[in-house]
Amino acid sequence: MNKNKKEDMRPFDMTRPPKRIPWYILPLMWGGSFVMTRASHLKIKKVGVSEIKPPYLVISTHQGFSDYYIAPLALYPYRANYVSDMEGFAAFGYWLYRSIGCIGKRRYVSDVTVLQNMYKCIEAGDSVVLFPESRHANVGTTSKLPKNLGQLAKHFAKKYGIPLVILSAHGSYLTNPFWDEEHTRKGRMEATLEKLYTADELLNMDAEEVQSAIEKKLQYDEYAWQQENGIEFIGKNLAKGLEGPLYQCISCGKKYAMISKDDRIGCTSCRKVWKLSPRGFLYDTDGRKYQIPEWYEWERDNATSKIEPKRFKVRIEALPNEHGFVNLGEGRLVMNDISFTLHFKAKKKYNYIPKDWKIAKTEDGDEVRIEFPHEYRESLQTEYNYKGNGMAIVLSNQDATYYIYSDDKHFNPTELQFIAEALTRC
Repeated sequence: MNKNKKEDMRPFDMTRPPKRIPWYILPLMWGGSFVMTRASHLKIKKVGVSEIKPPYLVISTHQGFSDYYIAPLALYPYRANYVSDMEGFAAFGYWLYRSIGCIGKRRYVSDVTVLQNMYKCIEAGDSVVLFPESRHANVGTTSKLPKNLGQLAKHFAKKYGIPLVILSAHGSYLTNPFWDEEHTRKGRMEATLEKLYTADELLNMDAEEVQSAIEKKLQYDEYAWQQENGIEFIGKNLAKGLEGPLYQCISCGKKYAMISKDDRIGCTSCRKVWKLSPRGFLYDTDGRKYQIPEWYEWERDNATSKIEPKRFKVRIEALPNEHGFVNLGEGRLVMNDISFTLHFKAKKKYNYIPKDWKIAKTEDGDEVRIEFPHEYRESLQTEYNYKGNGMAIVLSNQDATYYIYSDDKHFNPTELQFIAEALTRC
């Protein structure tokens, strides 16, 4: 994990204008993307885009990390700018991330400067690519989408007269599942770049109608696609890490008792074991077949049928800017039907105090409280083993992003995500 050596808590400068990709970076970007997708024999289909000229507003699916390589190849030979999470600036370096056209944003935080930076890209003649799911797919199905995509497409059509283009991909999740990003599988990927509406069509449609069409185009089920296309994966670690999203036993109902090894996942409570087949089905010892997305949605129903307050002892890493992570030490995470609230002791006097920190003086030092209301956030980011540090959830506000880890056996990011999505008003 990149450490912020000076423990600099000053927030990332979101107001700095995005950079247009330099001409000498473009071939390196396209060449690198080609190399990274070559093993998967990426095929790109273009529908209707030959009839229009950039810039476009591009809305893309976001199954996995490979989507960042697919998008530049799909838009070739044109430039684009990419709305990206803050972590990329710390992981790959500020200069590089800006040079490949990235616009900084914190996940699930509304920020008008992001919209203003998108304007600047369009005015420079370049398309803008959004990944509205805001995180990689947990089990190869579409994550929750914001409800303002139709309004956004109409806004850009009215302001700049640009069309709406959809980029949809398959195979990104299957070749590198989010719950086991350490092991890349040999598979295939394909993508479609499609003109959905011209600017004139957008201006004559209701925002709700546009929203519905966008959501339909962004829907995917990677296991259904795998099985329809007869794609098989073999190897030793097919199911390793699957207990991250599948944390509740579908046989006995016990939570937090699932473990995985090689191509199997099992329950330590009832001793039931399932084997993941090359075509993506889970089979138990009696030969019964289970679909991973169906198991996942069964868990969602259970998690949201009765929501109770939760409290965890946690470890906290803050990502305020491109310089890396600041270790804030141990604290408490409290969840109720209003918010997530983070409590911890400030270890030192920082050079900047984030606006959302509420500080109380105590005999032991400054007690910090940060509240993350559910109503302002569509979802939360899940991490199953981020940088080898274990399971985490990620919560953000305007000034910083917080990676929150816990060794509590009742702490599961997927369950907390289900609850957060059920309580949001977005």
